[in-house]
Amino acid sequence: MAYRRTRLLAAAAMSAVVLASTACSGGAADDTNIALRMTVWTTDKNQLALFDSIAAEYRKAHPEVASVKFDVVPGDTSAYSAALTTQMSGGNPPDLAWILERDAPDFVQSGALTNLKATLDAAPGYNAGELVPSATKLWTKDDGLYAYPFSTSPFGMFYNKNLLTQAGVTETPDQLVASGRWTWDAARQIATQVAAKDTGKAGLVIREFEYKQWVLLASVWRGFGADAWGPDGRSCGFTSPEMTSAMTFLHQAIFTDKALPGPGTTADFFAGESGLTIAQISRAGLLKAKPFEWGIVPLPAGPKANAQVIGQAGIGVPVKGKHAKAAADFLAFFTNPANSAKLGQYFPPARDSLLNAATLAKANPLFSQEQLQNVVVNGIKTGAVLPSHTGSARIASLVQSALDPMWKPDANVPAALAGVCQAIDPALGQ
Repeated sequence: MAYRRTRLLAAAAMSAVVLASTACSGGAADDTNIALRMTVWTTDKNQLALFDSIAAEYRKAHPEVASVKFDVVPGDTSAYSAALTTQMSGGNPPDLAWILERDAPDFVQSGALTNLKATLDAAPGYNAGELVPSATKLWTKDDGLYAYPFSTSPFGMFYNKNLLTQAGVTETPDQLVASGRWTWDAARQIATQVAAKDTGKAGLVIREFEYKQWVLLASVWRGFGADAWGPDGRSCGFTSPEMTSAMTFLHQAIFTDKALPGPGTTADFFAGESGLTIAQISRAGLLKAKPFEWGIVPLPAGPKANAQVIGQAGIGVPVKGKHAKAAADFLAFFTNPANSAKLGQYFPPARDSLLNAATLAKANPLFSQEQLQNVVVNGIKTGAVLPSHTGSARIASLVQSALDPMWKPDANVPAALAGVCQAIDPALGQ
C-alpha cells in the first residue's frame, strides 16, 4: 500500500508541476552570493565526493557562486520522483535536478525545464555537437534540449564465477556469448541449476525489481519483441503475443523452475547471494573489494531480438529555480568533456568521443576493455531506453496493481495481462 500511495502522490505532484510551469517561467535574476542546490538520487559517498570536487573547481572561477549543494533524496525511484515533483510544485524547486528517464516526458513536455541548447552551444570547448542523438532523444523537444543525459547506463548480466562453479555450471555466460548461445533459455537454465544445488543461494535476481518496479522487466521483454506500449504511446502492449510469451517465460522461471526468488524473498548478488543479476553497469562499484570472482555480459538474446536496454538520467534546470542562468552555466561545466570523462567511472557518458573502450577503461578499471565494448559501448549504441510516458507515476501505479495477480503460482498470465491493458488504456489516451 505504501508503494502505491507514493505513486499516487507522485502523479498528483507532477500534475501540479505541469500547471505551475505553464503559469510561470524563468527563475529570479542571478546575482552575487549564489547558493545552488541540485537534487540527486544517489547515496554513494564516492559519487558525491566527485560531484563536490567538480563544484569546488567551478567555484574557483566563479566567485559569485558561494556554494553548490548536492541534495540527496533517499529511497527508491518512486520515492525520489515523488519528492522531486513535490519540491517543484510546492514552491521549493531545486536549481538543478537529477531526473529519471521514466519522468522525462512529463518534465520535458510540461515546460518545467529550461532549454539548455543555447547555453551548451555557447560554452567554450563544450562541443555539444558530439552528443549521441540516441542519448539525447528523450530530453529533446522541437529543437531544444531540456536536460543533459549525464548517465546513459546499459543493463548487463553480472555473474558470480565462484558460485556457478560450485553449482556445477560447465559453461559460463562469457563462453556462451563466444559461441553465440547466450539466450534467455540458457540464462534460465544456469539460474535454475544454481538455485537447485545445495548452495543456499538464489539463481537470477533482477536488481530492484522486487515485484514492484515492473518497468525493469523490459530487460527481459525486449528480447521477446515486446514492450509496455507502442511507439505512439497510445496502444497497450501487455496483451501482445510477444508480451504473453515473455511473461509466461518469467512466470515459469519464478514458480516452476525457482530460477528467480519468489515474492517476499530477496537476494543481493553483490553480497554473494545469487549466481546472476541483471543490473546497470554502474553497480560494479559494489565489487571493488573483490568478494568473489565475477564477470559481466550483455543481456541474453530472446526469441525475437538480441535487445539491450538502457537506464538513463538527465540533469535539468527548472524554470522556476531561483538562479536558472547560473544553474545552466554550472551544468555546462559539470558536463563538459573533461568532467564527463571523470563522471564516466560511474555514469556512462553521452559523448561520442568518450564512447570507446580504451577511453572508458581509464575511468573504469574494474572492467576489461572487452567488457566495456560489449556491454557499455555496444549497449548505448544499439540499446533502447526503459519505457517512459507522460503521466508515468499514475501509469506505473496502475500497472503495479494490475500485475499483482500474476505473481502467484496458479496465475492466469493472459488474464492478468488483459487486466493491465484494461487499467491503463484510459491513461494512454485510448
